[in-house]
Amino acid sequence: MKRLKKGDEVIVVAGKDLGRRGTVLELVGDSRVVVEGINVAKKHVRGNPQAGQPGGIIDKTMPLHVSNVMLYNPITKKGDRVGFKVLENGTKVRVFKSNGEVVDV
Repeated sequence: MKRLKKGDEVIVVAGKDLGRRGTVLELVGDSRVVVEGINVAKKHVRGNPQAGQPGGIIDKTMPLHVSNVMLYNPITKKGDRVGFKVLENGTKVRVFKSNGEVVDV
């Protein structure tokens, strides 16, 4: 089980987008995540008239390292570390380290 999943709300704790929040769009490998609207770069694209693609400059969301984001805790309204806990029925869940609340409901 991983600490971050697709659809989680995270907050950036390092880099040019420090303090901004967004939703995880995808996990790239084991150590990188793509967050919606965070770490946007300008990319120059060559047009392809046969495929009907125009050329120009587009905005592309680039991946961030997982160490630069924290899972957003809506109760404390801050970024929080994530731990794991096994419930009485044997299921493993993610919990916030600060208050012990279960992340997955």
